[in-house]
Amino acid sequence: MSLPEPDKDALAASHALQNAIAAEIEQAGGAISFARFMELALYAPNLGYYSGGAAKLGRDGDFTTAPEITPLFGAALARAASAIIAQSAPPIPFHILEFGAGTGKLARDVLAALAVDGVELASYSIIELSGELRARQQEALKDFPQVRWLDGFPAAFEGVVLANEVLDAMPVQLVTRSGGGWRELMVTIENGAFCHMEQAPDAALAAQLERQVPDAHALPDGYVTEVHAVACGFMASLAAMLGAGRGAAILFDYGFPAHEYYVDQRVGGTLMCHYRHRAHPDPFFLPGLQDITAHVDFTAMALAAQDGGLDVLAYMNQAAFLLGAGIGELLLRTDPQDALRYLPQANAVQKLLSPAEMGELFKVLVLGRGATLPPALARADRSHRL
Repeated sequence: MSLPEPDKDALAASHALQNAIAAEIEQAGGAISFARFMELALYAPNLGYYSGGAAKLGRDGDFTTAPEITPLFGAALARAASAIIAQSAPPIPFHILEFGAGTGKLARDVLAALAVDGVELASYSIIELSGELRARQQEALKDFPQVRWLDGFPAAFEGVVLANEVLDAMPVQLVTRSGGGWRELMVTIENGAFCHMEQAPDAALAAQLERQVPDAHALPDGYVTEVHAVACGFMASLAAMLGAGRGAAILFDYGFPAHEYYVDQRVGGTLMCHYRHRAHPDPFFLPGLQDITAHVDFTAMALAAQDGGLDVLAYMNQAAFLLGAGIGELLLRTDPQDALRYLPQANAVQKLLSPAEMGELFKVLVLGRGATLPPALARADRSHRL
């Protein structure tokens, strides 16, 4: 497909990042892991996609997330968080911690919805790696004094953790089936361009594959997939943080349980790039100017959380979660007779719920320690599918 040309400054920034990656490849002896390439492409200081200055989200960016579609998404999360706090005995202090807050719109919508419902929130903390996005968040949330920014995981946390489309942006290793076994796909340079080369997996990667991919022997040669070691490490850190306190974590992302992830239909893997609202599969296109993501293996995430001592409270699709959280009631706060206000919101909710849109592709994993789900969400649990 034809992709739009970047402007002169953006192209220069991408070339600078490509040179930096090339220098690291040379220093490493001719190849780096794809996970390291993805980390640099997304997070290299001042040059990576999330650390540079270009718009990421919304109409002027490269993709749109649920909070950008309607404030009712944030209002539904606010209701779910409040219900989890209310169900807990003894009561859990009502703090919220959000990872990767994007433009700050989700935080603003959650805070506004809690204020409308008269719910008192002790604090709203944000962990954000992107300096550009943190600056946008600070501007968007300047009227909410309970918001603060953290540079990393606190040692302990009590409350509700929110993470919307965070796991999919974590670096993944790439592997392929060859001769009935696994080979790691590294990144090297040939004829002046980034490309893949194969090498034997090290012991850590082999162990992760053994646990992560069921029935690997049934997959054909040439099969490519992702290994989510970084995301599993994130889940371990999340478990340690909540293990020192009490609370729940609600994680939204697109992905599948393992038995749906590692199937013949996904012979090329799930890696996908987003550039100016166009999706394509080439991670080497203009590094630093495009998002690189992979679908989430929710079984691997749940197992990593359980290993850390968390309970899997629920797993379901986005539609079931939002309906259980009361998004339908929230929509009806706008009079259906007021077509100019009601119809845009109804259309936005339809996009979030429809199986043909975001309702089925996006899943929700709810983890916790000392926390209980409200009945409407507990009834929607499909964690047996993990």
